[in-house]
Amino acid sequence: MAPATRAPDRLSLADWRRRVSDLYADVRAESRRDPEAAWRHWASTREALYREHPQSPVPRDARPAFRGHYWPYDPRLRFDVAVEAAPPPAPGALALALPNSGQDALSFERIGAVEVPFAEGSRRLSLFWMAGYAGGLFLPFRDGTNGAETYGAGRYLIDAAKSADLGGDVAGRLVLDFNFAYQPSCAFDPKWACPLAPPENRLDLPIRASERLTPEP
Repeated sequence: MAPATRAPDRLSLADWRRRVSDLYADVRAESRRDPEAAWRHWASTREALYREHPQSPVPRDARPAFRGHYWPYDPRLRFDVAVEAAPPPAPGALALALPNSGQDALSFERIGAVEVPFAEGSRRLSLFWMAGYAGGLFLPFRDGTNGAETYGAGRYLIDAAKSADLGGDVAGRLVLDFNFAYQPSCAFDPKWACPLAPPENRLDLPIRASERLTPEP
């Protein structure tokens, strides 16, 4: 493809990234005061982007009718958790490759884990750092809703390379709000290649929060 024809695509991608980054900056600020209001802003803005923006992961012919489907906000699924650092990798250890929906695999480093105090009891999730692309924290997960109510291969809770990060602090704490979990791009169109949750991040309970594939019955 000639540079002249690539330029509009690159510029629209830059605009997409700016808009998503601005959205999460708004959400981080607003959620300190009113997490549910921040979630409503996130859901409505994200739906508009997916319906109207040229970089939407939704196939072009499906965009005009696209509507997001969500469970009601559940304040019990918002947590402030401490990150337990992982031991450093052994010298010469290869980068970690997570499962992927496509041919290309991205490299990750397991940097720690979090204990999430669900009402059903604490569950442990691994936290990763994306080695390539733009870098950043990455926390995918699977749960008991996958395959019926949500995308079969899981959802993302944090993907800081794409600005999806609800915040934390330098002391090693993170905000995890499962009401903001979202389906990866490959849930909308198989042309996208998405890193997926490894077995260690498969929860043995359903997380009925945030985005779902179909409206509630």
